[in-house]
Amino acid sequence: VQLQASGGGLVQAGGSLRLSCAASGRTMSGYHMGWFRQVAGKERDFVTAINWRGDSTYYADSVKGRFTISRDNAKNMVYLQMNSLKPEDTAVYYCAASVSNWYRLKSPLNYDYWGQGTLVTVSS
Repeated sequence: VQLQASGGGLVQAGGSLRLSCAASGRTMSGYHMGWFRQVAGKERDFVTAINWRGDSTYYADSVKGRFTISRDNAKNMVYLQMNSLKPEDTAVYYCAASVSNWYRLKSPLNYDYWGQGTLVTVSS
């Protein structure tokens, strides 16, 4: 599976962005999907995940209530709607696909495929 993330950019604090992740090569319907983010010099942090059916989601506490993950298996797309953005949300955001157990999806080590990342910058 090849993943391509897009939709990043510069936004003011309080604003919104919608990230997209397009899968190609094979259907992503058999994969749980996740979003991670990384600031230079720091570890890649879990943001959110959605199960392969799209009926279960999990969020990091730092984004709960502000971010929403969704997927459209027919279009091979995953989305991350980010509202009420804060400067501390600034990072490179990565989408990833996993066949691991649902309860192991917080760790980037349990993902099989990664997109190239898209930069989100939130100005204060």
